[in-house]
Amino acid sequence: MAHKIVPIRVYATVFAILLALTLTTFLLAQINFGPMNTVIALIIAVTKALLVALFFMHIRYSPKLMKLVFAASLFWLGILVVITMSDYLTRALRYPGNP
Repeated sequence: MAHKIVPIRVYATVFAILLALTLTTFLLAQINFGPMNTVIALIIAVTKALLVALFFMHIRYSPKLMKLVFAASLFWLGILVVITMSDYLTRALRYPGNP
């Protein structure tokens, strides 16, 4: 199987973007956006996670089967998060007296 040779410039650029997004997360955490704080932080975190997966884990240069496995794992993670959140968010409906 032939491997793709990725130039160092690509890794350096992605690393610089990750550092910039980390700084952005820190700076935006100092500002109160109300309930949007979590949404903004999660958008930045997902972007950073995708950059790490695509470039440092070589998903971008992998065969289609590996991309399918990666997508399926994200889909499964989404299912687990939805199930967990559906339980957590409906607890107040089952036990109205408890906060």
